[in-house]
Amino acid sequence: MQFTDEQIEVYTKFFHGLSNPTRYRIILSLIDGPKNVGELAEAVGCSQSLISMQLKCLKWCNYVKSIKDGKNIYYSISDERIIGLIKLGQSITEGNTDKICTCEIFKNEK
Repeated sequence: MQFTDEQIEVYTKFFHGLSNPTRYRIILSLIDGPKNVGELAEAVGCSQSLISMQLKCLKWCNYVKSIKDGKNIYYSISDERIIGLIKLGQSITEGNTDKICTCEIFKNEK
């Protein structure tokens, strides 16, 4: 299978969007159903301003969508395949946590 450099860049940026712990926690929280910024802040344990900033990224890149209901805006996962991807990633890491957490290359990339 051949891919262009541009395709590789887009694919790696897609996964980079999920590599931020706050964004990942937001996605995990939204698996349970739509939430507004306040609900997400409480569920994730971050300030509403940080949640809003991360939601801007997640919405721009189409990981989440928003629906206005009166004065509230509710966020939800935009594509059910994202849930499948999260669950697949969690399944793959089971039994491999030590190696992933101790990878010297990952440590140096931060």
